Amino acid sequence: MQNWLPDIRNAQGPLYLAISAAIGRDVEERRLNPGDRLPPQRELAEALGVDTGTVTRAYAEARRQGLIDAEGRRGSFVRGKAAFDASSQVPPFDTGMNLPPIPSSSSYAASFANALQAVLEGPAAANRLQYQPAGGAPEDRAAGAQWLAASGMEATEDNVIVTSGAQTALHAVVSSVLAPGDIVCTGPFVYPGWSAICRRHGVAIVPLGADRHGIDPDAFARACETGAVQSTPVRAIYLVPDNDNPTTATLSEERRRRIAEIARRHDVLIIEDDPYSRLGSGEIPSLAALAPERTWHVASLSKLVSPSLRVAYLRAPQLRDALRLATDTYETTIMAPPLNLAVCTQWLNTGKWASLVAEVRDECLARQAIAAGILPHGSYEAARAGYHLWIALEREGQSADLVRALRPLGISVVSGEQFRIDPEARHAVRISIGGSADRQCIERALKMVDAMIHHQDGRFSPMV
Repeated sequence: MQNWLPDIRNAQGPLYLAISAAIGRDVEERRLNPGDRLPPQRELAEALGVDTGTVTRAYAEARRQGLIDAEGRRGSFVRGKAAFDASSQVPPFDTGMNLPPIPSSSSYAASFANALQAVLEGPAAANRLQYQPAGGAPEDRAAGAQWLAASGMEATEDNVIVTSGAQTALHAVVSSVLAPGDIVCTGPFVYPGWSAICRRHGVAIVPLGADRHGIDPDAFARACETGAVQSTPVRAIYLVPDNDNPTTATLSEERRRRIAEIARRHDVLIIEDDPYSRLGSGEIPSLAALAPERTWHVASLSKLVSPSLRVAYLRAPQLRDALRLATDTYETTIMAPPLNLAVCTQWLNTGKWASLVAEVRDECLARQAIAAGILPHGSYEAARAGYHLWIALEREGQSADLVRALRPLGISVVSGEQFRIDPEARHAVRISIGGSADRQCIERALKMVDAMIHHQDGRFSPMV
């Protein structure tokens, strides 16, 4: 777009930063599109009435942010996702983590750059470069509380704290409200990070019966009535109510109400790990809404848009609980990343966060449509707007075969053994269809899964 001219009339601070910010803003708002050629530096400098060195620095900053590419005498071009992927020779890390997908036309990077610049140029920039109060500054807690309250739970800045990710929040909950020897009920498969926390604190996990719809409330009631282990009473229940990791099960409203009633009757605490519900419909009330007096609710931003954020909100039943949790988190991780948190607070307050989540949701829906078009109906479990699949296997060795076949494609495959709590639970595998892999890669990987599981009698083919 040779005639592009950035709007820097109200710019504050260095002009080169204002020009690079304008590039990012116009990319985000689709006034600049991938492949558009930017004006030559000398011409843009003359049009803006600045020296050529200012434009040169602006273009260099835009390249550093990944917004544009320089192609010698051909000039500078707006960078597209395909160009970004082609320029990187570093394969994606396979950490086994479940990562949100990167939308094909993601505005996340440009939005983050613009928001961060606004924070650093704002009146409170100095405060954001310092240590933060235990549990987060009031404005950050208030933004998180308003976001949580929008889903129907009781949340204010007095009972909500900010943590550096959900794992930190779960550590704080266990160390604050559970003691060695306490019994916590879960489903037959559970997030390994939770298992690790319980082992560290000497907390025993007792699996409950479950089906494709999640934990069976009757099994929970029996455990509470009879004592889960040698008549030891159940102290808490841990669950992921929406799109469970790894089983993808979502508890119905009826089951949630029954679990809340059983927990209230037997004075059992509820630890609600909720990383995914905002990608779904959000129509089913949370456990925190149904049993606010006994529910610790953890909501992560990292699983909704990007793991680079490392921000989560922990809603405690009462102010005194929040104060104790704030102290525990401060003793371990001090604070959430202050600049990341400032960006997230800005997004929550302006509504930008909702549009970023919508981008990821749309990408999840597209990838789930790919899965539905390849894998036989009923052969796997998945949430409609989720980014992992749960596939039952006939034998344990199949998961190792799938890992070997899919790893070269950059697809994360994790054996169900890493999640299993109930030794009688059947073999399964979790396949992530998020992360940096694009739709073409996802399609190729799922065709491989279909061939290996449904058309090869379980035998592994080394061809990739």
